[in-house]
Amino acid sequence: MITLMLPIALRGIADGKSSVEVSGSTVGEALADVTSKYPEMKRHIFDDDGNIRPFINAYLGEENVNALQGLDTPVADGAELMLIPAMAGG
Repeated sequence: MITLMLPIALRGIADGKSSVEVSGSTVGEALADVTSKYPEMKRHIFDDDGNIRPFINAYLGEENVNALQGLDTPVADGAELMLIPAMAGG
């Protein structure tokens, strides 16, 4: 199992949980698993083309998956995957 850490904005969809256990061998499969458990989350994570929304960053450990293989990044059992919303301000 993979531990998926959720930002505060998505916790309400996941029954208030800060993390959920998901399965999959890639980042894409892990995110597909969480959206199958919490269908409302899909529109918050993915755009219409099935890509991670530009304002959501996915980290596997300390690495942004965009710097790796994106949704095809392999994920080992026991890994920690984090979704972090982009911050803006001025």
